Amino acid sequence: MDRGQTGVRPRANSIVLDFTYQGIRCRETLKIKPTRTTIKEASRKREAILYEIAMGNFDYGKHFPNSKNALKFSKNTAALITVEEALKSWLRKAEKRCQHSTIRDYNSSVYFHLIPNFGKFTLEEFRLSHIYDWLETVNISNKRINNVLGPLRQAFQEAFYDGHIDANPMDRFRFRSPETREPQPFNQDEIARILAQLEGQEKNLIQFAFWSGLRTSELIALRWEDIDLENNRFYVRTAIVRQREKTTKTTSGIRTVELQPAAREALDYQREFTKGNYRVFNDPTTDQPWKGDHIIRKRVWIPALDQANVDYRNPYQTRHTYASLLLSTGKNPLWVAQQMGHKDWGMIRKIYGRWIPTDK
Repeated sequence: MDRGQTGVRPRANSIVLDFTYQGIRCRETLKIKPTRTTIKEASRKREAILYEIAMGNFDYGKHFPNSKNALKFSKNTAALITVEEALKSWLRKAEKRCQHSTIRDYNSSVYFHLIPNFGKFTLEEFRLSHIYDWLETVNISNKRINNVLGPLRQAFQEAFYDGHIDANPMDRFRFRSPETREPQPFNQDEIARILAQLEGQEKNLIQFAFWSGLRTSELIALRWEDIDLENNRFYVRTAIVRQREKTTKTTSGIRTVELQPAAREALDYQREFTKGNYRVFNDPTTDQPWKGDHIIRKRVWIPALDQANVDYRNPYQTRHTYASLLLSTGKNPLWVAQQMGHKDWGMIRKIYGRWIPTDK
């Protein structure tokens, strides 16, 4: 066997090519069994590489697409990186800066939707038509579509910043307008009938929900240290999502809320149950903080509405109820927006406009 080819070294089950590119010595392995014929072919390949280098048109990725050097030297890295690889790279970086609950949502989007449908394409091959084809196969809300495609847009943006692509193709995709859901607040009679079906800590929890405007995740995270009875207010600083404490949904969500009389009454009754505890509201069956809003919905909320003969609405409607009741009594919409954790009153005007008196 001829082992004298310059820059070509046979091994047990492979052949190593040795050459210099851009002043750097490179070694690439051809996974073929070395024979007289394959060694000659490898030598011719190396000669072709040296010729292309001399002529200035050598494309590393074309010759060695799976090499670590391909991304370093290739003139077209977009042809070497798959959408799956780009998504996983972006996700690893996101894990260092995002909340645990956010990462869980990203993982769901990436591994359930994005990689199965688009992961096989390279960044060069990906087209917006792939998105529109996928949209024909799914039956999810516009909001969910936007959430699923968010990581894809960000992964492409990172690839653009890294110089792998010249533009983010997702910039040409028009995200869907979320469906506006009409609020369905409860009236005073319905509130009274619902509370009449409850007692103890469960009643205190739901009464406070109606008159505080808190999201359920904020409600179960409320701490006694957040309560300032002397100044008739409380502070919203945290939320519990998937059993983990985190900051509120937005920066404006960190807020100071005035205690309405019915909310203060609920706290006064709740003190006898949990005053010495960290959290304000406990699950009475375990005497421990609530683990999630799903438990409240199934065990407290749904039975209470059934027994009160009140049409079902989800627990978030307690927040809508709070807003509509305050606005109906003439409270300043900007103040209501602040109490609910909105950064301005535009959302209040859009969602609750019909509860704002026309003379305000």
